[in-house]
Amino acid sequence: MDRRRFAIAALTALALGGATAAVAAGPPAEWDGLTRVRSSKLRYVYLLPGADFRPYTKVMLDPTEIAFRRNWQRDFNSRTIRGLSGRITDADIEQMVSDGGKAASDIFSQAFSAGGFPVVTEPGDDVLRVRTAVVNLTVTSPDRMTAGRSRTYSGEAGTATLVIEARDSVSGALLGRAVDSQVAGDSSIFLNRTAMSNRADFRALAQRWARTAVSGLQQLKASSPVSG
Repeated sequence: MDRRRFAIAALTALALGGATAAVAAGPPAEWDGLTRVRSSKLRYVYLLPGADFRPYTKVMLDPTEIAFRRNWQRDFNSRTIRGLSGRITDADIEQMVSDGGKAASDIFSQAFSAGGFPVVTEPGDDVLRVRTAVVNLTVTSPDRMTAGRSRTYSGEAGTATLVIEARDSVSGALLGRAVDSQVAGDSSIFLNRTAMSNRADFRALAQRWARTAVSGLQQLKASSPVSG
């Protein structure tokens, strides 16, 4: 699956967490040949029956894809901005996507390395290819230039959905996929949200996701092959 098709899969995953009639009836039991399994860490986890994760001792990581929620830029500008100086521009979105993707990629790379899975750049029989995307992203107080000082108070820094996919690096066979939606910087009280605090909150969320991904792979290796 190329990056364009994975992006489509990531966007398709949003339907799993959306408030639709289909989801209200329950998520699908199967997805692209994968079977849903229970997980206490991620909202939706799908695995290939019979998949054996024991041979994988290294990972090859694709750059993390970032996508904001559809129309988030338009809605943010129309609801919260007073004057053109504070509007979120297309260039702002591109910069946030670029910076966020690099930061998330580094976080996942560090987590897998620390968890005993060296990160490599070439396929191999012992290499698992891992692809990640952070989609449906919203940010309470993004970086922007404003005339004068302003404060934003909120109970959260924003929201995001993780899509993570595992494939055999040689054959490209799809072995697993998981989807998880979370609130970043969730608080029981309203706090002053700034660009700096939001970056810290989203970084903490990405680190939790990365640690969960590593521990999940460790558990899959210990319990392989996956039951049918």
